[in-house]
Amino acid sequence: MTTDSPAPGADRADRADRPSIAWIGLGIMGSPMSENLLAAGYPVTGYTLEQDKLDRLAKAGGTAAGSIAEAVADADVIITMVPASPQVEAVAYGPEGILAHARQGALLVDMSSITPQTSVDLAANAAERGIRVLDAPVSGGEAGAVEAVLSIMVGGEQADFERARPVFEALGRTIVHCGPHGAGQTVKAANQLIVAVNIQACAEAVVFLEKSGVDLRAALDVLGGGLAGSTVLARKKDNFLDRDFRPGFRIDLHHKDMGIVTDAARNVGAALPVGALVAQLVAALREQGDGGLDHSALLRGVDRLSGGEV
Repeated sequence: MTTDSPAPGADRADRADRPSIAWIGLGIMGSPMSENLLAAGYPVTGYTLEQDKLDRLAKAGGTAAGSIAEAVADADVIITMVPASPQVEAVAYGPEGILAHARQGALLVDMSSITPQTSVDLAANAAERGIRVLDAPVSGGEAGAVEAVLSIMVGGEQADFERARPVFEALGRTIVHCGPHGAGQTVKAANQLIVAVNIQACAEAVVFLEKSGVDLRAALDVLGGGLAGSTVLARKKDNFLDRDFRPGFRIDLHHKDMGIVTDAARNVGAALPVGALVAQLVAALREQGDGGLDHSALLRGVDRLSGGEV
C-alpha cells in the first residue's frame, strides 16, 4: 500500500537540512515573516522586546530567545526587521549586539528600511568580524508579509545573495539583487516615494469623487481596471471605502522613509518636487496625531483640507 504522507521524522530531517535562522524584531512585519520561514521548514530562533510576540513565535513552532546573544550564537543566517537606523545600530553594535556574538561566516540580512549609508557602514563593520551582510528591505506591507508575496530588493555581494535566495523565496515573490551594499535601501527609498505619492493621489481622487456624488465603490472598481490601477489602489481600496486606518504600515514609519528618500536625493542632486510636498503632508498628518494609523490615512489629511469631518 502506498501513501502520500511523510515518513515519521521527515519534517525534522527537512529542518536539519536548512540553515538555522535567528530573527531579531517580531513586529507587524517580522512576526508573519518568521512564521512563513517556520512553515517552509526553517528552524527559527527569535528575539524581541515584547513577550507576547515571543509567545506567538513559540506557538508557531519557533524558539524564543532571552537575548540577542542567545538568538544569534549558533545561527547560520541572522535576519533583522526593526523600525529604523537607530534600532538597527542598537541591535548590531555594542557588547550585547549581533556583531559581538554571531559566529564567523554567518550571514546577516537586514530587512529593515534604513538609510543606505547605515547599510554600507554595517557591512564594513561586520566584515571586520568575518560576518557577511545583505541589505534586503521589503515592500508589500503586512498583507504581503502574511501572504509571503513581498518584493525584496537586495544590496550586497552576488554570492551572498545566492546563498540567501532560498530564504527570500519563503518570504516573497519578487526578489532582485540591485547592486552593492546600500543599493537595496536606495531602491526601497524610491519605492516609498512612489507609494506615498500614489496614496496621496488616490486619497485626493476619493474625496473628489465623493464630493461629486459618484458611487465611490463603482468608481474605484473601474479606475482599478484602467491605467490608474495600481497595487496601492488594490490593496488600500477597502481602507478608503471604509475609512479603516488600522495600521498595516504606520504613518510614523512612512514619515521616516520620506526623510530617508529626501535626504538621499539631496545627497545625489535629484529634485523631488512632488515627493517633497507629499513628505510635508505625511509630516503634517503625524503632527495632527495620526502617526499610529495606516498610511492610507493620508485620506484624513485631504478630508481636513476639504472641510470634512475626521
